[in-house]
Amino acid sequence: MIQLEHVLPADIEKTSFSIIARELAQKEISLPEKLAPIIMRVIHTTADFEYAQTLKFSPNVVEIIKNAVLNGADIVTDTNMALAGINKKTLAKFGGEAHCFMADEDVAKQAKELNLTRASVSMKRAAQIQKPVVFAIGNAPTALVELCSLMQEGFKPVAVIGVPVGFVNVVPAKEMIMASGVPYIVNEGRKGGSTVAAAICNAILYNLK
Repeated sequence: MIQLEHVLPADIEKTSFSIIARELAQKEISLPEKLAPIIMRVIHTTADFEYAQTLKFSPNVVEIIKNAVLNGADIVTDTNMALAGINKKTLAKFGGEAHCFMADEDVAKQAKELNLTRASVSMKRAAQIQKPVVFAIGNAPTALVELCSLMQEGFKPVAVIGVPVGFVNVVPAKEMIMASGVPYIVNEGRKGGSTVAAAICNAILYNLK
C-alpha cells in the first residue's frame, strides 16, 4: 500500500527545505552560508542537487544585488514565466519594478526588421531604463550575448543572473558573462530555466538585510 507523508499545508516548504538540508549533509556537500539560501531554493524548485555544484557566483554578487534592490533597482527578465514568478510585491517595497519586454509588439517588429531575436532587442530596450538594473535570464542565450555587446559599449548592469536552459550557444553565452567582468550568478552547463531565474531572484528578495 502506498503511504503518503502527512504534512500540514503551512509546513510543506519548511519540510522540503529540511529534506534538502539532510540530503546535502548525506552527500557531504557544505554550502557557503551567504549562498545557501539561493542554492537551496533552486534545488527546491528543481529537485536537482546538481545545482549545488554548478551554480557559480562572482565575489560579493549577492550583497551587490541586495544593496541595489534596497536602493530601488529594477529586475529585467527574458520570459513572462520568470516575470510571473518573481516576488514583485517585495521588490516594490523598495521602489523597484520587474520587467519583461519579450511580448511587446514593437520589440517583435524591430526584431523582424533587424533579423535579431526578440531577446536581443529586449536587452537593448532594457539598457534604456534610467536606473540600476539586475538581469535575470532563464531562457535565451542571445540575451546574454547581447548584454555582453552592450557592456562593451559602456552599459553597466548591476548584475546578471545567467541561467538559460538549452543546447544552442547556452554554454558559451554563460562563459561570456563569467568572463565579462560583470557581477554574476551563472549555472554552468546546459541546465537552467525561467523557474531557476525566478527562484534565484526570490531567494535574494526573501533574505534582504
